[in-house]
Amino acid sequence: MGIRSKKELAVILSKLVSLEKPLLELEQYQTPSEIAADWLWQAAMQGDMAGKIILDAGCGNGILGIGALLLGAKKVHFLEKSQESLVISMENIKKIAEEFETGEYVLHHQDISLFDEAVDIVLQNPPFGTKIEHSDKRFLESAFSVASVIYSMHKWSTKSFVEAISTDHEFTITHVWRYEFPIKKQFEYHEKPKVMVDVGLWRLQRNATPQ
Repeated sequence: MGIRSKKELAVILSKLVSLEKPLLELEQYQTPSEIAADWLWQAAMQGDMAGKIILDAGCGNGILGIGALLLGAKKVHFLEKSQESLVISMENIKKIAEEFETGEYVLHHQDISLFDEAVDIVLQNPPFGTKIEHSDKRFLESAFSVASVIYSMHKWSTKSFVEAISTDHEFTITHVWRYEFPIKKQFEYHEKPKVMVDVGLWRLQRNATPQ
């Protein structure tokens, strides 16, 4: 049984188990199922899902990588620094595998800077860099080194940074999508039940090497 619509994908992703104790230092904010589904559906329309080898960098509960498997990815690497998050990712992957046929998957408990396997696509919603400075930069630099196509989500206010670092690493921005990203109250410093953060999703592609 294949996924027939973006709405169906969002419903399936909404049933995944979320992180019980997200880590502040890793800025673990759960990607909403509706945004994840739109993100992955857009990627599929670009030919960046079916048959591809994908890295879900900072995978959290695995929502992006699992969505990629549901859309026909050949293999997904789930990478997470938090062991607890990987346990939940594994729980969600097994749940999906009971109902759907999927490609291969591998879990990596390590820092993003240590991943050095070549992949076709990187999917990442990295830390915004507000708690550990430049953590978003580290994710992008690692992604640039292992893939030719990257989907990366960042605060819209950092648009100029994303543009500049992409140019520096000889990547071109081919598409940009913009979302209102809801962050629910989950840490002590949060004062409101929910805040909406203006974010962008950038598709970055390595520039062709002149012949």
